[in-house]
Amino acid sequence: MAEQKQQQKKPSIFKKLTRFAKDVHSELKKVLWPTRNQVINNTIIVLVVCLLLGGVIWILDGVLGYIYKLVFA
Repeated sequence: MAEQKQQQKKPSIFKKLTRFAKDVHSELKKVLWPTRNQVINNTIIVLVVCLLLGGVIWILDGVLGYIYKLVFA
């Protein structure tokens, strides 16, 4: 019984880290990376949507603040 435990040692932490790094590298090779133009277009879309939503929130805050002042002032 003791002999079987010695033969079935767990791999060391360095072997585990090496295997993990190899697996990560292998998976990253499978990734379909976006082109430069796709990244630029998506970034512009995100910025425009953030600005629009910020504007909508700003307008709603102003309108609701005005209504609040009318009701409670």
